[in-house]
Amino acid sequence: MADADDVRRVALALPHTVEIASDGFDFRVADKGFVWSYPERIPGKPRVIRLDIAVLFVGDEAEKQALLLGEPEVFFTTPGYGGLPLVLLRLAAVDLDRLTELVTDAWRMRVPDSLLSDAAGAGK
Repeated sequence: MADADDVRRVALALPHTVEIASDGFDFRVADKGFVWSYPERIPGKPRVIRLDIAVLFVGDEAEKQALLLGEPEVFFTTPGYGGLPLVLLRLAAVDLDRLTELVTDAWRMRVPDSLLSDAAGAGK
């Protein structure tokens, strides 16, 4: 079972990752977000930052649908994320190895080519 602290450790271990100040967690590489805490919005209520759910960049709609359909207990989406290459990840539904794989893959899709030579330690 993973948590927000695990997300932070995994993300910050990746080259050129920056944590943006927020009420939860928000990680970027070259100003491009790849994983952040879910800002849940319920109509008529204030936004709540969920530390138990991560928003994860997945690259494209095909990958998004594969994750949503293949592992609905792990991944989900909301109407606000429709048409975006993002999924919501239930952190408690993954172990540290799987979290590392998912966050690293999201980072790989966002890191610019100009930084690839520095990324050899992240499996590039």
